[in-house]
Amino acid sequence: MKPLFHKVPVGPQSSFSIRHDTRPNFVGIWHYHPELELHYIIRGEGVRFIGDRISNFSPGEISLLGENLPHTWRSSDQYYQHNPELEVEVIVIHFLPDCLGKYMLSLPEAYLLPKLFEKAKSGMDIKGTTRDKVAALMLEALHATNLRRIIIFLSILEVLSETDEFAPIISGQNVFYRSNEQDALRLNKVCNYTLANYNREITLDEIASISNLSVTSFCRYFKLMTRKTYYDFLIEIRISHACRALVEDKLPTEFICFDCGFNNVSNFYRHFKKITGLTPLEYKRKYFKKVS
Repeated sequence: MKPLFHKVPVGPQSSFSIRHDTRPNFVGIWHYHPELELHYIIRGEGVRFIGDRISNFSPGEISLLGENLPHTWRSSDQYYQHNPELEVEVIVIHFLPDCLGKYMLSLPEAYLLPKLFEKAKSGMDIKGTTRDKVAALMLEALHATNLRRIIIFLSILEVLSETDEFAPIISGQNVFYRSNEQDALRLNKVCNYTLANYNREITLDEIASISNLSVTSFCRYFKLMTRKTYYDFLIEIRISHACRALVEDKLPTEFICFDCGFNNVSNFYRHFKKITGLTPLEYKRKYFKKVS
């Protein structure tokens, strides 16, 4: 998907930006920026798109995204029902690699920072006690000023650079297409329509008309932008919703299959195993073993 360049606002007296947002939902635009992004979900759940990876997000998630790595978050359907008691909450830090001075990264004591920024190019899901430490520091940084603000920021970088408690988000440092605004809006329109209608049949004629292209042109364009077919994209979204439903453990697997847009159980099992490497039962067992 071709991302839109985003200009991150940074105050004139700030070396990096930090914000704390509480809102009804995430309606993000698929975008990229030269700043690294540290993203802490306090409340909210849904689907995230990072690079060429589609996956779920949930409360407590902390991820570090490298320079120019395209991304967006979209809330689950219930966050668009105008429920005043249901909101998303996030803390986001944006910073350039040399935000603390162009000589910072060449200091012998800072040798781990370039290695951290290199790992961040594939995205990093922060895990375990590292996640707890970073979450506490991000909350503290919200109210810090002057030198204390920089000290906390350096503490965050120290914790992240020394940890092995993380998982890469994408499989490689792929080069992604940059876009103009028209292209980004077109792809976001396709993406949002798919997320709103994934649980029913979507024909190529239907989705091509959403993008104002012929079917042939749409298929060629979508494959060029995303390196996958539209149906591969649709199936990944359906499986991501199935994964969330499985761990919620409220519905039988057969019901989840049809509720996510699959027309038969065997087809669902085949795609689920192909994408996750596990059967639905194995996926549930692995999840509950992890949280127990």
